[in-house]
Amino acid sequence: MARRLDAKTAIVFGAGASAVAAPEGCVSNGFATAVTFAEHGARVVAVDRDEAALRGTYQAITAAGGDCTPVVADVTDGAQVAAAIARAVDVHGRLDIVHNNVGVTRLGGPTELSEEDWTSTFDINVTSVFRACRHAIPHLAERGGAIINVSSLASIRWTGYPYPAYSASKAAVNQLTQSLALQYADRGIRVNAILPGLIHTPLIYQQLAGEHGDAEAMRAERDASSPTGRMGSAWDVANAALFLASDEAAYINGVALPVDGGLHAKAA
Repeated sequence: MARRLDAKTAIVFGAGASAVAAPEGCVSNGFATAVTFAEHGARVVAVDRDEAALRGTYQAITAAGGDCTPVVADVTDGAQVAAAIARAVDVHGRLDIVHNNVGVTRLGGPTELSEEDWTSTFDINVTSVFRACRHAIPHLAERGGAIINVSSLASIRWTGYPYPAYSASKAAVNQLTQSLALQYADRGIRVNAILPGLIHTPLIYQQLAGEHGDAEAMRAERDASSPTGRMGSAWDVANAALFLASDEAAYINGVALPVDGGLHAKAA
């Protein structure tokens, strides 16, 4: 297969290899996307606030002969986001792809969540995307490029978990995606979102297993809830991101693409 991102510079926010205990082969969406972009020739600028997690991504990419520049930054800090993007341009002279992957789930409805939890969820899930786009768009406008925002199937339907802050914030990501897609289409910038469904990542063991009290039961329940009988993997999300980042998706803009085995079409 041809390397679909040759000579392109891609910045991936939330690219760290997760330190959360998970079964072998279970990796994060950001890690899988950074590795996949590198495999296809992209010069990857991997960004994460966790230096140790970032080191794992750097080692995986460079061990396979890929190009990776690690940058420690927190997406809740605008100055750090701006510095990460400036680093990408300084090192490679251009920016072509921005992948916004950082997100957090917080279980609980309005009576369980604090106002601080609600505000923090929106800051991490939505405002982080705004920060990245704010600082990246001037560079992308120089020659065109692609922004991929990782949303969630929970942004468009109930997925069985009581996390309205997460669902509402990811719905905001969808609308932000469409707004930017139309505003900057004539500048050669495409903006699309990915809506992962039930995906087997370390995050579910950290943030969702407690809801069930048993990690294996949680995993079995999620497998059974998928129309395919199994959860997807981070590599499924990464492959969708690869397509949307590539020139093969040159006329695809403003799309919210479910990666969910068909779960979005299921009534119950």
